[in-house]
Amino acid sequence: EIIYNAEVSGLSEHKNGVVIRTRQGGEYEASTLISCSGLMADRLVKMLGLEPGFIICPFRGEYFRLAPEHNQIVNHLIYPIPDPAMPFLGVHLTRMIDGSVTVGPNAVLAFKREGYHKRDFSFSDTLEILGSSGIRRVLQNHLRSGLGEMKNSLCKSGYLRLVQKYCPRLSLSDLQPWPAGVRAQAVSPDGKLIDDFLFVTTPRTIHTCNAPSPAATSAIPIGAHIVSKVQTLLASQSNPGRTLRAARSVDALHAAFNQ
Repeated sequence: EIIYNAEVSGLSEHKNGVVIRTRQGGEYEASTLISCSGLMADRLVKMLGLEPGFIICPFRGEYFRLAPEHNQIVNHLIYPIPDPAMPFLGVHLTRMIDGSVTVGPNAVLAFKREGYHKRDFSFSDTLEILGSSGIRRVLQNHLRSGLGEMKNSLCKSGYLRLVQKYCPRLSLSDLQPWPAGVRAQAVSPDGKLIDDFLFVTTPRTIHTCNAPSPAATSAIPIGAHIVSKVQTLLASQSNPGRTLRAARSVDALHAAFNQ
């Protein structure tokens, strides 16, 4: 069953399962909870009374679509050389399955968790962002690139210059509006942009807290990994001597986070 328009307002974990409460008055119970909540990942972990050990920082990725007459300009993906200090892939050209070509995304700090538009603003979300020592360190360490991203977001010609480095024939009129996305970027307390898969688990819950590229490409093995973690949880629950502990464990698919 898929339940739409149900905002989670509370989670409680007990010996035999998890209770999910919604702001709309609903209450649901499950033996095991798998959370893939993206921009709200840290908040759902906090609902269980745990300290996540990270905060989600929203970065808006703005796109353009090339004018139809340029649909044949590329036959494959074209990426810039990425900055190794950043987890973002840079503005790139992507040929879509319908034959169109998109340009983007950039990476602009959003002042709302679900800030899909430039004017989206949340006072409480902004206070949370600026109140995080980890995010402040990120902004300090990458001030120049951050200001550059904001400038290119506000000035279309700056965005165009990025693309013209590897597709010089494009002009401003070729960049047509296209929907933006918001990246749920996990940031550690010491100001590191977490660039690996990150999971938080308790005896009855598994939270996917950071899913960087190639998350979509790797969806099947990631799903298999989560299933294996569920099986491990279920096996541990069969031990009658185990008591419910609000224990937090961090896992990575490719490398340990602390390394």
